[in-house]
Amino acid sequence: MGLLTIGVFAHACRLTPKALRLYDELGLLSPAAVDAETGYRLYDPDQLDHARLIARLRSIGMPLAEIRTVCGLPPADAAEAVTAYWQQVTADTAARAQLAAFLVEHLSRRSTAMPDTTAALGIRYAAATDIGAPPRDTNEDIAYAGDRLLAVADGTRGPGGAAASAAALDALIPLQLATAPAAELLTMLTEAITAADTAVRRLSTDDQQPATTLTAILRSGSQLALVHVGDTRAYLLRGGELFQLTQDHSWVQTQIDQGRLSSAEAAAHPQRAMLVRALGGGQPVEADLALRTALPGDRYLLCSDGLWAVVPRAALHETLTTVPDPEQAVRELIALAHAAGAPDNIACVIADIDAG
Repeated sequence: MGLLTIGVFAHACRLTPKALRLYDELGLLSPAAVDAETGYRLYDPDQLDHARLIARLRSIGMPLAEIRTVCGLPPADAAEAVTAYWQQVTADTAARAQLAAFLVEHLSRRSTAMPDTTAALGIRYAAATDIGAPPRDTNEDIAYAGDRLLAVADGTRGPGGAAASAAALDALIPLQLATAPAAELLTMLTEAITAADTAVRRLSTDDQQPATTLTAILRSGSQLALVHVGDTRAYLLRGGELFQLTQDHSWVQTQIDQGRLSSAEAAAHPQRAMLVRALGGGQPVEADLALRTALPGDRYLLCSDGLWAVVPRAALHETLTTVPDPEQAVRELIALAHAAGAPDNIACVIADIDAG
């Protein structure tokens, strides 16, 4: 078969001639030849598969810069890149959907002048960190609890890790003193997490690039905004059931999501602590954001992997269910981590929502 005109080729690959001319200019899909007299672009039929791949990637909204990268990868690596892109799209869409739902609820409440019967909810809280068992001799974990802000951060081990987690928390602390309506919680957290990422990056030197995880909750009345980066976690105990509110941004979690590892295999994998997202590390921060409505009787747990990685979920559930005082519950959870060997630093925050 000879070369195809741009019109025939466009029809065959489901791209427009205008798109093909743009991709030629960008070096993404160059024609096999250009007629010297007319300037018409001519394409080889063997280019159809490449063109169709570009069309399909565009149909899922992938930016052209990322398409260029994907098209240059071996098939297996390209598949992983598409999976990672779509996971991020899904996360971003979910966050926007939650924000839209919250705004609808907020505006509906204002339009009907109905009072927020849960706005006066109270909160009791406790926070603590622990260095862990020997030979651990430094503590890169940090925990904070206040009536508006709850947070845990876990800095990378070694020089700069403790400074990284402290810098991230320092960027969020002003939110504890801020007064803002519930509708602005996500905006405030988004700005604060960007500031935290910038602060951690400023700690980088030629010899080291410290990073940190961060999981935090910002409260206004009954509305809670959750931000999460890394493998620190947030749990909710409600109605006797324990729910994990965050998903780990770790390499082993991506392997679980792709069906390559089971949860049991991931727990014992030598790369289980490798992060794919963190403040100060790699690409600019991509944080998970969510909005929730608190109810009387809710109990929130924020913790580092020094707790959840060694204390079974059943033991977390039992302690959170049976120990009513937040400070005592924090102490008992840390004791459980030590009973399991406490190979890592431990950060723990517990907050109880009551009727004020």
